[in-house]
Amino acid sequence: MLTELEKKIISLIQGDIAITQRPYLEIAENLGIPEEALLDTLKDLCKRGVIRRFGATIRHQKSGFKANAMTAWKVDEDRVDEVGKKMASFKEVSHCYRRNPSDEWPYNLYTMIHARDEELCRETARTMSEAASVDTYKLLFSRRELKKTSMKYFPTS
Repeated sequence: MLTELEKKIISLIQGDIAITQRPYLEIAENLGIPEEALLDTLKDLCKRGVIRRFGATIRHQKSGFKANAMTAWKVDEDRVDEVGKKMASFKEVSHCYRRNPSDEWPYNLYTMIHARDEELCRETARTMSEAASVDTYKLLFSRRELKKTSMKYFPTS
């Protein structure tokens, strides 16, 4: 069960967080609690598994990236962690995660590559392939953004 304060905190952190020196101080002030109390509550919510992760959304078009490719990699299961860490270390990669493969789609590791154009995405994938010794992969280029919203828990309106 969540307390009313925990629900309010979740409601306030589920949207955009201000890009300021101390964004959590602003949230705490909005709630009328000390910043330390907010941070302690967030740590507790994470420890309890209520919050699994904090994420940032990159508006790649606004940051100069005109192309992005979800790249699906076929990686031996005993190498997934090693390869995933190596691929996640590339500055062009914003997401890296493992999924279960299927008979029709044997890929189990995915990276989102951002670049100025599609050829640079391909070049980055080739470099990543060589660095990780993974030869089997597919690039899936984004053609149109249909939805980019986050789930809203405890909406305020």
